[in-house]
Amino acid sequence: MCPAIAEACDLIFSMLMEQLLFAEAVSAEAKSESYHLTGSAKVRKFPSIMNMPNKLTLSRIILSPIFMSFFLIENVYSRVLGLLLYLLAALTDIADGHYARKYGIVTGFGKFMDPLADKILVSTAFIALVSLGYARAWMVMLIIAREFYVTGIRSLAAYKGAVLSPSMLAKVKTVLQMTAITFVLLVVTLETVLSNVETPFRAILNFNHQLAYDILIGLATLLTVYTGFDYTVKYYSMLKNILR
Repeated sequence: MCPAIAEACDLIFSMLMEQLLFAEAVSAEAKSESYHLTGSAKVRKFPSIMNMPNKLTLSRIILSPIFMSFFLIENVYSRVLGLLLYLLAALTDIADGHYARKYGIVTGFGKFMDPLADKILVSTAFIALVSLGYARAWMVMLIIAREFYVTGIRSLAAYKGAVLSPSMLAKVKTVLQMTAITFVLLVVTLETVLSNVETPFRAILNFNHQLAYDILIGLATLLTVYTGFDYTVKYYSMLKNILR
């Protein structure tokens, strides 16, 4: 358990350190950002990047290692708590986007950190599943490598003053990743809860678990790798100019 937690913490630290490149690009924009209340012509200056959507985004990063720590413990209560923490973290992804759109609170910081928080949550969850033997290590390696690669591209762009928003396909990729993770976590939790209980509900678990895991995570891996190529093709000219 400890090596997996240490690996996840190293991953989170590495991703966050990359954002030092982004800080300079965000700071100028953050001072001049404003948001518009829906249905009103009134404009209010937002003095800080730490608005509600961004707080929700950062809470997702904080919850990632906490959820992992609980889920790796083979205990009914810790597994259930770990699953609930993961679901709470995933819901913050929906909540921050809804809040930002509803009140027109859009910042460069939020555009950049929101997908980064998703990457940290997903990567942490996949590391936990590999540690428990439910996910193939090579699939997770491809997923995490792609996430680091795209984060690097976005950091380079930010260093040059550009903010790359995630594409619709990248958002679908994140939904598929979280769906696969949620399915595996739910099945594992149900197995733990029902392992010593005689109930007809155990019949719902009568299927090839590993095959189902491989199919779902495999589809997520394919789309993840594809979106990595998509980023490369879409921003090839920009990257070429940056790297000169």
